Formats: sequence, C-alpha cells, structure tokens
Amino acid sequence: MRFLRKSLTGLFLMAVTLSLLVYAGTMVRDAVEARMSEEPRMPRGQERVFAVNVVTVTPETIVPVLRAFGEVQSSRTLELRAATGGALIDLAPEFVEGGRVEAGQVLARIDPADAQAALDRAESDLLDAGAEQREAERAVVLAQDELAAAQDQVALREKALQRQNDLRARNVGTAAAVETAELALSSARQAVLSHRQSVATAQARIDQSVTRLRRAEIALSEARRGLADTEVRAEFAGLLSDVSVVAGRLVSSNEKLGEVVDAQSLEVAFRVSTQEYARLLDENGVLQRSDVTVTLDVFGTNIQAEGQISRESAAVGEGQTGRRLFATLSAPRGFKPGDFVTVSAREAPLERVARVPSTAVDASGTVLMIGEEDRLASARVQVMRRQGDDVLIRAGAISGAEIVAERTPLLGAGIKVNPLRVGAAPQVAAAPEMIELSDERRARLRAFIEANKRMPAEVKSRLLGQLEQAQVPAAVVARIEARMGG
Repeated sequence: MRFLRKSLTGLFLMAVTLSLLVYAGTMVRDAVEARMSEEPRMPRGQERVFAVNVVTVTPETIVPVLRAFGEVQSSRTLELRAATGGALIDLAPEFVEGGRVEAGQVLARIDPADAQAALDRAESDLLDAGAEQREAERAVVLAQDELAAAQDQVALREKALQRQNDLRARNVGTAAAVETAELALSSARQAVLSHRQSVATAQARIDQSVTRLRRAEIALSEARRGLADTEVRAEFAGLLSDVSVVAGRLVSSNEKLGEVVDAQSLEVAFRVSTQEYARLLDENGVLQRSDVTVTLDVFGTNIQAEGQISRESAAVGEGQTGRRLFATLSAPRGFKPGDFVTVSAREAPLERVARVPSTAVDASGTVLMIGEEDRLASARVQVMRRQGDDVLIRAGAISGAEIVAERTPLLGAGIKVNPLRVGAAPQVAAAPEMIELSDERRARLRAFIEANKRMPAEVKSRLLGQLEQAQVPAAVVARIEARMGG
C-alpha cells in the first residue's frame, strides 16, 4: 500500500508539473503573439527650430568711410649743408638731435678768417676802382680843355693866314710869309686831331673804370656772401634731425650737417585702390578735398588729428597699383614724420541704404529674411560698401524687414527659426509639466531602472531620486516608459 501511495503521489506531482509547464508555455506564446501583432511604436519626430539673431533693415542716409593705411611725413624738410669748408668754431646749444630752433637762428659758424680776408681784399679793390674812375673823369676834363686851346690856335692861325693873303694881294707881303702861315695853320690843325684822340682815350678810360668798378662791386658782394656762408642758419622754425657734427670738426663744402623738420606742417601719404579713388572724384573728374581722420594706435591709446585731402601723385609708380593721395593735417599734435597711421576718409553720402552685419550677407549677395510663421526666405540685395564688420546694402524691396544677423551652414530658406531681437525681453523657459504617480506605476518604473545594467550609475541615481518625489516630470516618465515598451 505504501508503494502504491508513493507511486500515485509521484504521478500526481508529475501531472501538476506538466500542467504548469503547458500553462507557462501557453502564456509565453500568447505574450509573443500579442507583442508581434502590435504595431511598432515609432517616436514622433519634431521639427528642429533654430534660435537666430535678427536685425531690421532700416533705410537711411549714411556717409561711407574709406579706410587706408599711410605714413606721416613733413611737407617742409630742409637739409643743413656747409656752403664752405673749414673748422666749426661755434655750435648753438639747440644744434642736437631733436633740438627746437627758431627761424633765422644761427646754428653753427665756420672759421671766417679766409672769408674775412677775401672781403677785405674786395673792399680794397673797390676803393682802387673808385679812384681810377675819378682820375679818368679828371683826365677827360683836362683833355677837353687842351682840345679847346688847340681849336683856338687853329682860329688864330687861320686869321694870320688870311692877313698874309691880304698883304700879298696888295703887293706888301711875300710868298714866303704866306707859306709860313699855311704851315703854322696845318700844325695847329694836327694838334687839334691829337687832342681829340686824347679826349677819346680819356673817355674810353672812364668806360674801363666803370667796368672795373662794377667788377669790384661784384667781387665785394661775393666776398660778403662768402662771409655770410660761414654761418649756418635755420630758414624756418622746426626740429633738428640727423645731426652728425660737433664743435671743432673740419667740414668740407656741401657736407650735410643735419635736417630741419617743420613739425607743424605735416601731411600723410596713403594709397587707395583705383575703385576707391574713383569714388573720391566729383562729376568733373577732379579729386574732392574730402575730410579725413588720421589715427595713430599707441598700445591702445589713440592719437587722432583731422585733415583734408590736398593732392594726388602724378604717376602710379613702377610696380605699384592704385593711387597715392596726400592729406594735410590741420593740428598734428603728437604725430611725428614716419608714423604708420590709419586714414579714414569720408565719401559722398549714400541715400536709402541700410547698415547690417557683414555676416548677414553671403558671397552671392543674398540674405535670409524672416517670413511667415518665422520661416526663412532668401532675398538678394546690392552691397554698396563694406565698412569694417558691417556692410551697407541697398534696402529696396526688403526695407523694414527682419534678416538673420549671423548666417550659418545650418540655416536656409524654409527653415523655422526663433528670432532673437535686439532689446527684446528674454524669453523665460516654461516650467516642466509635473504628474503624480500611483504606487504600482512608481514601483514598476523603479524596478525597470534598477534592472537596467547598461545605464550609468549617476544617471540611475538621478532618476531614482526624481521617482522618490511626490511629483515627477512627465517628460521623464514618458521617456522611461518608452524604453520599457509601453
């Protein structure tokens, strides 16, 4: 009986086990069939919205500014050279590098001994020439007196000859007496000719003395100029540069001693492109005297001066391009010749143009305009000028519209954006939606997170902490349940 009872008990347990296995297989099969029959749950995609900065195209009248780089130079620079050779016996205290001198100031003096001796000789020669002229004038007077006396002798001889002819006609005189009178008259006339020659010689001597006196005056003027050339003077007020002499040094004729630079008469030379140069011409093709601003950047401290374009170079120059312009500075305080500066020249005003960031316009001259429902639309504009980080565009049809300030490769026509306007109040992010979970749902979510072996530990602890709260973000619950499969 015991054996039968144990056999029946074994059969009963085996039947129960088989029934449980069949029931479990049926449940698994039903679950698989239900899972396979369900439609796959695909996450619903959402359109991506980009936040962009926008600017409004506002047409106005703007004066474009042409920027170029140039060099400051002095319009008056005088080289100081020794007009004569010799030893420097005296130098002014200001005759040093950077010394400030006044107009007409004596800067250096060369030993004047030789020049003074030449001046003394020229003065002596002038005195001799004056004495010679006075003597020649007296000689002319004496020669003229002798000529008058000789002419009187001729008159007397003619009367004597006439008397002898009358006596001979009355048979009182003789032929010998007549011949003697004729010979005397001939001798007197010969004496008149000689005295005329003497007068001509004396007058020629006066002409020679005048010429000699003029030569002596010229020599005296040269001697005085030579003496004056021993002094080196400043022709105008300015600063000294390239000084290379000291007192006692021997200098040769035409040797350079230094330079005087007029620090108040400065100008800036800068080069612009041919296109920029054409914009500075008036309707007659003449360069306009546009106002310029010259800026010198010295470690963040800008030195500025105002000026005006004065002229242009006559030729382009070998190996150069564009045009070289010159601008005169009105008050060049702080500038020195040789400074490398930035020149900003104001062009003619442009009407109905808008200033926008240069990043708003692409290489093809198009912008992205905010259209309906905050979607982007492409529009073509005309770029008039580029001003640093900005561009001036012709507004035209997009006047008053909003365009994207900074374009990126992700933006294009038809894309929905979130415009960020300058000066607009910042948008406050909406608070996340919170829901309350039932104990069963909370336990199921907690069990799924704890059983997930691939989830990082810090993420798992953060999610478990959120599930312990009374209210849990709906987005977190939806994301977890999507991973659970419903």
